[in-house]
Amino acid sequence: MKNNKISLVESFIPVAFLIFLLVVNVTIFKDEATAGPNQLALFFSGFMAMLVGLIQKRKTYKQMEDITINSITSSLQANLILLTVGMLIALWILSGVVPTMIYYGVQLMSPSFFLPATCLICSFVSLCTGSSWSTGGTVGIAFIAIGQTLGFPLPIVAGAVISGSYFGDKLSPLSDTTNLAPAMAGADLFEHIRYLLITTVPSLLIALILFTIIGSSYGGQNIDLESVDVVLRTIEAQFNVNFFLFIAPALILFLVYKKVPALPSMLLGSLVGVVLAFLFQSQLLGDNAFKTLVNAGVNGFKSNSGNEFVDSLFSRGGMSSMLNTVWLIIMAMFFGGMMEACGYLQRLASALLNFVTGTGSLILSTILSCIFLNITASDQYLSIVVAGRMFKEAYRKRGLAAVNLSRALEDGGTVTSVLVPWNSGGAYFSGILGVPTLEYLPYCFFNLCSPVVSVIVGFLGLYIKKR
Repeated sequence: MKNNKISLVESFIPVAFLIFLLVVNVTIFKDEATAGPNQLALFFSGFMAMLVGLIQKRKTYKQMEDITINSITSSLQANLILLTVGMLIALWILSGVVPTMIYYGVQLMSPSFFLPATCLICSFVSLCTGSSWSTGGTVGIAFIAIGQTLGFPLPIVAGAVISGSYFGDKLSPLSDTTNLAPAMAGADLFEHIRYLLITTVPSLLIALILFTIIGSSYGGQNIDLESVDVVLRTIEAQFNVNFFLFIAPALILFLVYKKVPALPSMLLGSLVGVVLAFLFQSQLLGDNAFKTLVNAGVNGFKSNSGNEFVDSLFSRGGMSSMLNTVWLIIMAMFFGGMMEACGYLQRLASALLNFVTGTGSLILSTILSCIFLNITASDQYLSIVVAGRMFKEAYRKRGLAAVNLSRALEDGGTVTSVLVPWNSGGAYFSGILGVPTLEYLPYCFFNLCSPVVSVIVGFLGLYIKKR
């Protein structure tokens, strides 16, 4: 099979069918669309791709099945991390780690500067660890709870967490995508990071300015201090608040900094949560500590403080809370696998090369390809790999250094994955932060600005390195 034998219309049929089903789902089910309807949309769209491929004899069913299974298999690590994070959240609440972080955070955070501070702290943590996922799954959930206590809309807080998390992820030499992009483009890692600063720092500054403007409207006048005091007293009554509980997040940050993979790091963090529960929250474990811990790890922590707001704040987590997200990722990888097996992803992405007339349009085409692959292939790594392979020769022929391609891959692929509800990035952050992707999307200022700034730099011809 050759891509030039595949028509553009044929390749777009499964995508058009998926878009139609997703629009219907959002219209009818609203926020509940990701609880099953979107999974079915991806599933049947994958079958649509398979049927079109079989009719056109692109591959045999067995070949399609093998490629699709490999696609799903590639998402197993992300799914295991998701399940472990769900358990970690519940055990960190039960052990008092999250309540303690919220207790001190609410008192230290100024409402006026909460949003930019959240973005900056998440940037620093992610820069040190190289992982946006680990940052969101640890300090991110604490900031969500603090913001909720201070009266901030959760989508805005989620936007600040995600913006900061992806800034650090893009620039950290410990990040997998930061290493993957220059590897695909054939660029040097540290030169890649230097050139990323040109588009990444302005994007972060724009995000911080916007978060500061939004946060200034919450400069204290919208905060019910009496309600905050009630929340703090309720936390004190329900949990044993102790500064030593910060051992758990400190351990996670240390493990990730030491390049311990995310899965064992999160698992060790969960086990530390169990130990801290015995040391500091014995009153919550009851007569059967084993049963309490297992129920929390599986079904999440259930708060019974009597305060409706506090109970909604802490009744969360557990592996079962992540099952919808795991289901979504599997179905997304099924659709992406079928599209890749038939050659449709490659054909659709290569069509963008027809519009390349100069350096600016080449960078624009690269970024649009990454975004398109994030939407259709549902994985940021696949978007970087496929787009990197497609455009590498085009950059070489135009006399452009590989670092221009690697920067475009990150600006288009890494940061936009979290903006797609069925992408592994969007599904992950929606699951752990408890905010639907389409609700936090308008406030992910850094993620929205990065591709735009990159395209502007390309068309203006600024900081474009020649071979």
